[in-house]
Amino acid sequence: MTDVTTPVRRGPADPRRRAGRRRRTVAVAFVLPALLLLGALVVYPVLFSVGRSFFDASGTRFVGADNYTAMFRDPATLQAVRNSTIWVVVAPTLLTGLGLVLAVLVERIRWASAFKLLLFLPMAVSFLAAGIIFRLAYEEDPDKGVLNAAVVGVHDVFAEGSSYPGARARDAEGLRRTADGAYETAGPLAPGGTALPLGLVGVRPADVPDGARPATGAASARPGPGELRGVVYLDFTPGGGGRPGRVDAAERGLPGLTVEAVRDGDAVATATTAADGAFRFDGLDAGGTYTVRLPAENFAAPFSGVSWLGPALVTPAIIGAYLWIWTGFAMVLIGAGLTALPRDALEAARMDGASEWQVFRRITVPLLAPVLTVVFVTLVINVMKVFDLIYIIAPGPVQQDATVLATQMWLVSFGGGNDQGLGSALGVLLLLLVVPAMVFNVRRFRRSQS
Repeated sequence: MTDVTTPVRRGPADPRRRAGRRRRTVAVAFVLPALLLLGALVVYPVLFSVGRSFFDASGTRFVGADNYTAMFRDPATLQAVRNSTIWVVVAPTLLTGLGLVLAVLVERIRWASAFKLLLFLPMAVSFLAAGIIFRLAYEEDPDKGVLNAAVVGVHDVFAEGSSYPGARARDAEGLRRTADGAYETAGPLAPGGTALPLGLVGVRPADVPDGARPATGAASARPGPGELRGVVYLDFTPGGGGRPGRVDAAERGLPGLTVEAVRDGDAVATATTAADGAFRFDGLDAGGTYTVRLPAENFAAPFSGVSWLGPALVTPAIIGAYLWIWTGFAMVLIGAGLTALPRDALEAARMDGASEWQVFRRITVPLLAPVLTVVFVTLVINVMKVFDLIYIIAPGPVQQDATVLATQMWLVSFGGGNDQGLGSALGVLLLLLVVPAMVFNVRRFRRSQS
C-alpha cells in the first residue's frame, strides 16, 4: 500500500487572517502604552486606596470597616456630605438653566460669536487663579473687595451713615453709656439751666467737618426760661495742653449730631448741633427734669458690606465663583444642540400661534432634553470632585464650614490629620458616588450613537 501525502492547500482566507492578526497586533501596540498609563495612574491607585482603607493610620494594623464607621460618626465628614449635596443639587441645576437661557438668547443677538467667546473665556483660567480672583473680590473691606465696594456704594445712596463713627465719651466726665450704645447725662437737668458740656473723643480728624467752629462761645451761652442749652465738642486740644471735661479755646464743636431731651424714658424734643456744637430745646416744662441723650445712631460704625466668606455665605459664594467659570461651557454645549434642532418644528409652532414662551417650554426644551441631561450629569461629576476653589477661597476659620468630600479627604490624609486610612475610606466613598453618574453618561452616549 502506497502512502501518499496530500499537500495542504492554503485558501484565500489565510492572507485575510494574517492581515487581521497584523491589524490586531498594531492596535495592541498603539493601545498598550495608554493601558499601562491607565493602570499605573488610575487602576493601581484605586485598588491601593481600597486596600489602604481597611488599615489604621499607620498602615500596619488591619481594622476592617472601622474607618468607614468612623467616617460617618465624624461631624466634619457629615458636614462635608451636606455641603457636597448642596453642590450637587444647586450648581449643576443653575449652570444648566443659565446655559439654556443664554444659548437661546445668544441666537437672537448680532454679535453672538463674540458674546460666546466672552462667556467661555473663564474656562481658560485655572481654578487656582480663579480662586485668588474671587478671594480678593469677596474681601469684606470695601477698599479691597470689589463686591462689597459696590454693595456699600448702593447702601450709602439710600441710607445715610452715622455722623461720627467710633466716637465715645470720656469716662467720669458727665456722660454715661447706655446698653444700646447711646450716651446720656448722668443726672437730671432742669430747664433754665445749662447742660454740662458734652465732650467726645475718638473722632478722626477726617470726620470733623471743615465748617466746625470753636465751642467756647456755645459753652458760655445762658439759657432762657423753659430752655435747655448745651454744647457737644471734641474734647481734644491739638498739640496737648487741654483740660479733660472743659471746653478749651482750641477745641471745636461737633456739628450735625442728633440730641434728644428725654423725660420718663421718652424723647420729648430733638435738636441738631450747630457748627459750634451748640444745641437748644425750647418750650420745655419749667417744673420738669430732663436727661440729654446722644442716640447711638450718631456713633454707629459705617456699613462695611456683606460677610461673603462668613460661615453662612461661604458655600454660596464659592458656588458663585464656580458658576462664573462653567457657565460658558454649559452655554456652548447647549448652543451646539440648539443649532441641530429641526427649525421646521419651531416655525410650525409659531405659525400655529404659539408664543415664544410656549415654543421654548413645549418644543425647545423637550427636544434639547438629551443634551441637557448630558450637560447636567457631566457637571454633577465635576462638582463632586471640586477642591481648588474651596481650598483657596474659604479662609482658615471657615474652612470647615465650606468643606466637601474632596477637601475633607485631603485634610484628613495630608492637611494635619495624617490618617490615610480614613482618608482612603473617604476617597472610596467619593469614587462610589461618582461612578453611577459616569456609567449613566456613558450608557446615554452609547444609546445616542446607536
